[in-house]
Amino acid sequence: MNWLIVAIFAYFFMAIVNVADKFIVEKVIPGPRTYAFLVGLFGAIVVLAAPWFLAWPGWGLFFFNLFTGALFAGGIFFLYSALRGNDASKIFTLVGGTVPVFVVLFSLIFFREKFSFFQWLAIYYLVLGTLMIASISSRHSIWQEIKKALGIKLAQKWQSVFLSLVAAFFFASFWTASKQAYNLQDFGSAFIWIRLGTFAAVLVFLLKKNWRQEIKKDLKQSKKNKKSPLIFFGTQGLGAAGSILQNYAVALGSVALVTSLQGLQYAFILVFTFLITLFNPKILKEDNSALIVWQKILAIILIALGLYFIAR
Repeated sequence: MNWLIVAIFAYFFMAIVNVADKFIVEKVIPGPRTYAFLVGLFGAIVVLAAPWFLAWPGWGLFFFNLFTGALFAGGIFFLYSALRGNDASKIFTLVGGTVPVFVVLFSLIFFREKFSFFQWLAIYYLVLGTLMIASISSRHSIWQEIKKALGIKLAQKWQSVFLSLVAAFFFASFWTASKQAYNLQDFGSAFIWIRLGTFAAVLVFLLKKNWRQEIKKDLKQSKKNKKSPLIFFGTQGLGAAGSILQNYAVALGSVALVTSLQGLQYAFILVFTFLITLFNPKILKEDNSALIVWQKILAIILIALGLYFIAR
């Protein structure tokens, strides 16, 4: 199966999950540590497929797989720490726009990967499109936060920019390591081991008493909303499908091109958040003034150009 088709479906599913995540973090599960713990716990369900796919990789690859999974847990934690109190599309696009940059650098260094002229064009347009989304002017402009972080009227929310970049580094490291794992093992076995690594990493949140109390408190609070389990597990189920497809696309194709194509996910997010804000702003409200709408359209066009050059 063509990796491009697999990746497109993966990012469509994950865009839906990303929009829902903003609601979950703020109104269902307020603690990013709690959310990272539940994501890791839920991901461990793949162990049910162990009798058919899991194989012992040897001690070296075993620890490498666990480390790779731990990188994903770190990315989740920093991502959802940055997400709280910020526009969903801004944080996701800042992370998504910088992950491919890191991955391209890692691919050139570790895999000695070479890209054609059209592939470089695709990466350029995809990254430019996602970063343009992040730079769209609003009260919580990401680039304005970066300026403040550099010393110009330091704002209380500048940490969100730093946390987003740390999350991007973790995710880029995760994808690069995952590609190496898939190169050395069967996809199904490596995928299960990596998810078990994520599960093992989030168990760290149970070591400290105050962390356990925080998770317990958040879970009790989420129970007050009868729809919480349905919302969380519904999005995680869809997210699991998107994650499997995304990982399979990485196994089939270039990790740099697959992660660069993530810009398509943010184009989907823009459309979803626009429609939700338009028809039900109580769920998710973002700035949709005329100027910003046109800026978002331009960003989507750039992302479409990147998709076109990848498909050539």
